[in-house]
Amino acid sequence: MTQVRWDKVLKLLTVVAVVGLVAWFALKPPVKVAWLPVTKFVRLGLDLRGGVHVVLQAVDTPEAKVTPEAMKRVIGILEERINRFGVTEPVIQQQGSRRVIVEIAGVKDPDEVVRTLIKTAYLEFKTEGGEVIVTGRDLKEAREALDPQSNQPEVDLTFNPVGAKKFADATTANVNRRIGIYLDGQMIQNPVVQEPITNGRARITGYATLEEAHRIAVLLQSGALPVKLEVLEKRTVGPTLGADSLHKSLYAGAVGLLAILLFMVLYYRVPGVIADFSLTVYALLVLFIFTALKVTMTLPGIAGYILSLAMAVDANIIIFERLKEELRTGKTLRAAIDDGFKRAFVAIFDANLTTVIAALVLYYFGTGPIKGFAVTLTIGIAVSMFTAITMTRWLLHLVAGTGLIKNPKLYGA
Repeated sequence: MTQVRWDKVLKLLTVVAVVGLVAWFALKPPVKVAWLPVTKFVRLGLDLRGGVHVVLQAVDTPEAKVTPEAMKRVIGILEERINRFGVTEPVIQQQGSRRVIVEIAGVKDPDEVVRTLIKTAYLEFKTEGGEVIVTGRDLKEAREALDPQSNQPEVDLTFNPVGAKKFADATTANVNRRIGIYLDGQMIQNPVVQEPITNGRARITGYATLEEAHRIAVLLQSGALPVKLEVLEKRTVGPTLGADSLHKSLYAGAVGLLAILLFMVLYYRVPGVIADFSLTVYALLVLFIFTALKVTMTLPGIAGYILSLAMAVDANIIIFERLKEELRTGKTLRAAIDDGFKRAFVAIFDANLTTVIAALVLYYFGTGPIKGFAVTLTIGIAVSMFTAITMTRWLLHLVAGTGLIKNPKLYGA
């Protein structure tokens, strides 16, 4: 007769208590802590949070015509500028041959976005005679910083080897003369060259804030736009529609999840309870990963999360069906658990692998919310594999090891 293993019982209760406490503090902390609840750090996309929608039109100028190559360059520069400002999952897509649509979540001032996006940011260093020495094309790096002496914001410039040589030659030939720094044709500074500058470095001062210096540094680093852009439309997008959809989605998800949890308990009994517990661990792990990776949640992203949750349930069902079959052959509980997992693993792995491949394809070819769907789906599948294969198996062994529940019928046999 199997004796009750109280050490196993204590370990099981400890696991349940720890997961319960983590869930409590992560979702509704009983005490006020700055970094709790964790849910407040999950970023919301344009459809849930609102933001800015801008439509830009490329136009021909005598200096530059709109070509497919120029449009690719425009989109690349816009992406670089937006990414360098720390915006996550912006939507930047070409519409037709001349238009670009930009959507950025969490931004309330469309005018500021437009100024940042389409600003030319063409840098020139000119002699007193108007000769251009170096331009933004000769830049290797532009970075904002604080002057260690005055603590004033500035932009530090580092030229590439070609630009450094041009700058060294020019400063050598213009000692005690002025070399002006021009940004978009406007003089920013007009310093006197005290001595030749041969290290390929320069700086621009005179900014009111470090943020302003950062913005200029980003614009200089990303380069000038190859064609002129005009603003066709700029508007602020409210989160009303998204919030309503989110509320309905969460309500539907909660009802569906409750139905799944009840089904698992009623149909699979003890394994069903363990599966429900593993799903709780799964949900917490996914939440922490979303927060750590700063994933931007959109409605498609929520769909990806719910789909991965369903696949986690599906993995548990495959495992428990194999477990029932093994128990019916007369194997012991521990042997049935091991053999059931071994038989189920291949089917679970194949199903999840094909879904991950589909998600990777969506991520590669998709944009914005489609990429968000692919990311949340992939993360969810990876975590569900861990909880279904590792967590559920370990808990089943732990429960079996306690000696409290030994009747095979309680395991679905």
